Parts: sequence; C-alpha cells; structure tokens
Amino acid sequence: MEKNQECMYCMEDERRDNLMIEICELGVSTVFLFKEQTYKGRCNVVYRDHVKELFQLTADELSAFMNDVAQVAAAVDQAFGPDKINYGAYGDKLHHLHMHIVPKYDGQADFGSTFQMNPGQTYLTDEEVQEMIGKIRAYLQ
Repeated sequence: MEKNQECMYCMEDERRDNLMIEICELGVSTVFLFKEQTYKGRCNVVYRDHVKELFQLTADELSAFMNDVAQVAAAVDQAFGPDKINYGAYGDKLHHLHMHIVPKYDGQADFGSTFQMNPGQTYLTDEEVQEMIGKIRAYLQ
C-alpha cells in the first residue's frame, strides 16, 4: 500500500518520535509506548498500512489488527495491573488507523471518565522508559 506523505506514521518522522517510542512489531501493526505516561503503560497500536477506517480492512486484516490490539492490552494488563483498560480509536486529524491502549487506575487520573489525549503531566527518565518497554515486551512474547 502507498504511504501518505502527510502521515507521521507512514513517514516515520520526528512528529511521531516526539510523542512515542517503538516497542516492537506484531502481526500487522507496530506498537509504541507514549512518552507521556500519566496513564502508566499507555501504548499505541498502529496498523502497518495507511488505512483510515476499520471497515476498510478485509475480515482477515481486521481480525489480525484486533488480535494485535488484544495482545498489547493483555501485556499491559500483566505488566502493570491496571483496574481497567480504555481503548481509543480517534484520528480526526491523523487519518491512519491506530488504537490507543490506555490503562486506568482507580484513584488516579481520569478514572471513571474519558482519558485525555495529551495531559502533559508525567514524563519518565530514559531508564524508566526502557524498564517499562522491557516489561511490556516480556508479556508480548
């Protein structure tokens, strides 16, 4: 499939790299850890091709993508033990299929309501980021 020159996911450029760090590739997607970690363990599962909507995928592609999403959610759950995981598939301004995996913790930020896209409150050290990525990867294998 052709890459969209305006898309940070297709172009793999600094717009993407300023927001997130690649964890690994899965069946049909790439997994990223958000640099902003108000929601401990927050990840993004990005479909490999430039597709705008879920319904544009074939049944097999959709199943594979949702399997990747479920695999990441399970890994985050095992690694960090959130009380609930929220899923977000937005893209009003960025038309590339992706799913936010947002762990929520009772008594912490926005529990019981919608998560904020970029709260800008919690950033980790490089060492903490690598430790978090290691925990997630351990449960993805």
